Amino acid sequence: MLIYLAAALPAETGAGARMLALQCALRMNDSAQVRLPYGVLRGLRLGSATDSWRELNEAGILRTLPSDKRAVAVQILDAGLFDQHPARPDRLRAADWAMRSVCRARANSIPLLQLAALFLIARTTRGSDHGATEVDHMARECGFPVAALRPLLNQLVAAGILTSWQVTPEAGELLWRLEPDGIYPQPVTDDSS
Repeated sequence: MLIYLAAALPAETGAGARMLALQCALRMNDSAQVRLPYGVLRGLRLGSATDSWRELNEAGILRTLPSDKRAVAVQILDAGLFDQHPARPDRLRAADWAMRSVCRARANSIPLLQLAALFLIARTTRGSDHGATEVDHMARECGFPVAALRPLLNQLVAAGILTSWQVTPEAGELLWRLEPDGIYPQPVTDDSS
């Protein structure tokens, strides 16, 4: 879903808006509507999400609807999200997994650190503590310039999410190792169907 959102959202979309878009895309129903309980929004720890909602409205991805005291109601406007897989039960599990992973990653107060931690955790090989990806992929999916990669990864080390990282100059590949506490199970999917 991060790959799709990287293509659908304007490059300048902030990390907080990307986290909201991810939760909305994973939680939407068959009518492309979402009710995000305020508890979920508090769990994201994005501070005031007003700017993030505005960014997503202006990008044409979604439109906020009149809400009640318990949840924000949203209409997804991007029909391409219906073409994404897996099915809704698996997406709901993935939304929950993403929330728990970010909360446990101790990057709770800075949206870009949350999104970067989620990106790296999601791309860490199951049962392992290390992973690899192209630098450009991470920058595009998290919405930051490649020049900001080094300071961001150093912040993830300081936050106790990564133990180490390196970029291979010839291939432009990012290699990392998660802190032992940073290893989370991948979302569970039912492959029996």
